[in-house]
Amino acid sequence: MITPFFRSDNKDFTLLQGDCIDLLNSFDFQFDMIFADPPYHLSNGGISIQSGKVVSVNKGSWDKSKGFEEDYLFDKAWISACRQKLKPEGTIWISGTYHNIFSVARCLTELGFKILNCITWVKTNPPPNLSCRYFTYAAEYILWARKEKKTAHFFNYELMKEINGGTQMRDVWTLPAIAPWEKTFGKHPTQKPLSVLARIIQASTRPHAWILDPFTGSSTTGIAANLLDRRFLGIDLEDKFLSISRNRRTEINKTASRKDWLDRINRQAKIYQDKDIRVLGEPIEYYGPDLPF
Repeated sequence: MITPFFRSDNKDFTLLQGDCIDLLNSFDFQFDMIFADPPYHLSNGGISIQSGKVVSVNKGSWDKSKGFEEDYLFDKAWISACRQKLKPEGTIWISGTYHNIFSVARCLTELGFKILNCITWVKTNPPPNLSCRYFTYAAEYILWARKEKKTAHFFNYELMKEINGGTQMRDVWTLPAIAPWEKTFGKHPTQKPLSVLARIIQASTRPHAWILDPFTGSSTTGIAANLLDRRFLGIDLEDKFLSISRNRRTEINKTASRKDWLDRINRQAKIYQDKDIRVLGEPIEYYGPDLPF
């Protein structure tokens, strides 16, 4: 029997602790969308700049490369486990840099996914390049793929067009990196900004959808999902990151905090439309199936 690390009172936000492959293989349930921010395999002893200070790029032992073949086998194993947990019309988003994104693309193709887009997320505030010997790293990549090649997926085309000023949204997104206010409850070394996840969720799901993040970290995916009236399951190995996730989710139970966070994201990304979100009020009463634990 699976025991959640944390579950919100209305069951729209659940956290599990453990290895994502083992846990995903232990229950039957299918999600509308998956977002994964897996290890990039880039913790190689390099340095970068953060808040004006020189820092190591090492994220932890979980992010170290074991060589191309081992990294590829790891990627294929977790992506395969995720595939079984997607509805036939479901889609998956996977973030990365050149360190892992080619391995991920190979795995998606071999496992029968149809790659829909490779989003280039251009950061408005990237750290400088210290060596001055090559271009500054200012972008990450997010692959979007659907489970079945011949089964239609959901794309909120009209909303994305409206957000983009009435023209088709392109696959290059200029959005800021993580802001200090998003780290109020603690710091995760690879935390993604709410503005990026909010756009992804609005683009590819309807309200009440179920969203999975197998490497949840501080659960930016889950916070964005709940702010947008979607439901969420996050998995992680680390107590400290799951605790940050729990505290972030508890904070948005407060109406003032929920409104403040939405206002901040709106100023960053201008993605919110009244027809698609609920800024104030009591937690929504969800319909449809719940998790089997």
